[in-house]
Amino acid sequence: MTDPELDHALTRHTDYGQLPLTEDAIAPDPIEQFRRWLADADDAGVYEPNAMVLSTIDADRLPSSRTVLLRTVDEHGFEFFTSYTSAKGRALVVHPHVSIVFPWYTIHRQVIVRGTAVPTTPEISDAYFASRPRGSQIAAAASDQSQPIASRDLLEDRVRELEELYAGGEVPRPATWGGFRVTPSSFEFWQGRSSRMHDRLRFTRQAGSWQLERLQP
Repeated sequence: MTDPELDHALTRHTDYGQLPLTEDAIAPDPIEQFRRWLADADDAGVYEPNAMVLSTIDADRLPSSRTVLLRTVDEHGFEFFTSYTSAKGRALVVHPHVSIVFPWYTIHRQVIVRGTAVPTTPEISDAYFASRPRGSQIAAAASDQSQPIASRDLLEDRVRELEELYAGGEVPRPATWGGFRVTPSSFEFWQGRSSRMHDRLRFTRQAGSWQLERLQP
């Protein structure tokens, strides 16, 4: 038996429009171009425009993907924060090469970034942890991210214990929590077009400079 609504969702076709992405209009620096598109996504009301799908390879050489939030982008790369002992944290220690996808579906755009992730300095991790809401600080300290737990109640008990422990004082950054910086080696900017004739422009890092090429849709 088939589900008509599901069948429709799987087979419907969307016209992505005729907004072009051309070589003469794109910024010569892919980080600058990314900043432009991130601002466009924010202006267009895309939900969590800084959300990115991070893909890693673990010690068993198995792929894994999850959504994390971009916190900083500058000329040095992309920064996000997590538990170093989480599944992604452990994977990045073994295989630091990553792929990142920014899926801005509602404006028919996507950016794929490939690069290498390394931990940020403790000073950067400290500064960002201190800027987080207190509840998020407590949660980071309470959770052994990615590890099994018998019940939600046990986790909430741990949160209450830490709230009492740090009542009236600062919450210290856990030693196992901090940032990663992804240094990009390539960018692909995808702009949806009608009849699936999408525009795809890719930057790759070669001999210290960015080289641009067009990919077929």
